[in-house]
Amino acid sequence: MARYVGTVARGIRAPIFNPGDDLVTIIPELIIKASQSENFTLRDRDVLAITESVVARTQGNYASVEDIKNDLVKQLDGIEEIGLVLPILSRNRFSILLKGLAAAVKKVHLQLSFPSDEVGNQLFDDDLLLSSKVNLYTDVLTEEEFFQNFGKSKHPFTGMDYIEFYKNIIIEAGAECNIIFANDPRKILNYTKNVIACDIHTRQASVEKLKAAGAEFVIDLTHILNKPTDKHGYNEQYGLLGSNKADETLIKLFPRDCQNLTEQIAKVLYEKTGKRIEVMIYGDGAFKDPVGKIWELADPVVSPAYTAGLKGTPHELKIKYLADSDYKDFSSEEKQIEITKRIKSKDLADKDSVNNEISEGTTPRNLTDLLGSLSDLVSGSGDKGTPIVYIQGYFDNYSDDYES
Repeated sequence: MARYVGTVARGIRAPIFNPGDDLVTIIPELIIKASQSENFTLRDRDVLAITESVVARTQGNYASVEDIKNDLVKQLDGIEEIGLVLPILSRNRFSILLKGLAAAVKKVHLQLSFPSDEVGNQLFDDDLLLSSKVNLYTDVLTEEEFFQNFGKSKHPFTGMDYIEFYKNIIIEAGAECNIIFANDPRKILNYTKNVIACDIHTRQASVEKLKAAGAEFVIDLTHILNKPTDKHGYNEQYGLLGSNKADETLIKLFPRDCQNLTEQIAKVLYEKTGKRIEVMIYGDGAFKDPVGKIWELADPVVSPAYTAGLKGTPHELKIKYLADSDYKDFSSEEKQIEITKRIKSKDLADKDSVNNEISEGTTPRNLTDLLGSLSDLVSGSGDKGTPIVYIQGYFDNYSDDYES
């Protein structure tokens, strides 16, 4: 039978999950019920993507502002002044962490990057740099100098003045606040030798730079709440990274022990359906908004765990290149026949040649980053109620038809 539909991603409506819920039992049952209700057939190499929020919630992986404070106080061991460098601008992600971090000390030096944070949240429009004499790479600005050059800062989407917002959080936590603006993390050492690198994807480089430049105490956010305990949530690998605000005093941490969960769910699905379905946990997708210029990935990774069939990158041939080059003089029907043959006979030379022209322009990203981004767009983060996404046809290609 001819195949007329390629990849399909379905948002699966789910119950409100609670701590202690058994996802290994609940999710396979939910997928089977969804397939029966919507009349779609489960197939080998379908992909089941589960948002990290569901996993963390069922794990009860929560911690309080007080827990953050206590862990940091213990690590500081008497240090009462700290520098926080390069945090993102986020009410959901960083503001509640800042409450705990600031409560642990008497003075905070907060270094913000400009004109935007690591994931693209802007303090001001890039064009303002053109009319200023500020050097983006070397200069350090005080609050007053920042305002003189760029004016008051308001986020283009939320309308938030994050400079004032973060300053108030620090003061309300009982600490003195000094804010500077610089893109080199080492600039904080002019104010304090005790530093927490608050960036996400560049944190390791920041820590190494700070150590080499003479920092006396330096950690990043993965070092806080990363020890196993039964008193509160934790994440051994990511610490505070990937956490979200649960309420004004509570965070939900990134889920832990995810690999075993994906494999167990895949096993149960195979036992119940006879199909080998790939399973992954996903958080933020890795894509950038072209208008707001925000790069979505505020989690440390798109996918913290996935079954073995999702390892690697796509191996694809670019159909439009073949149509416009190798088979440009063929009729439409002949092109279809020849390109279908070419796809079916992908050889090792095509697969092993990174710069092969017939693959040029296909997306050189990990499968889990692509699938996680697709899932994040489908599920959304609001009131859709679809924290589970079921993807079919992702590994099919132009040469595939339905099984007879």
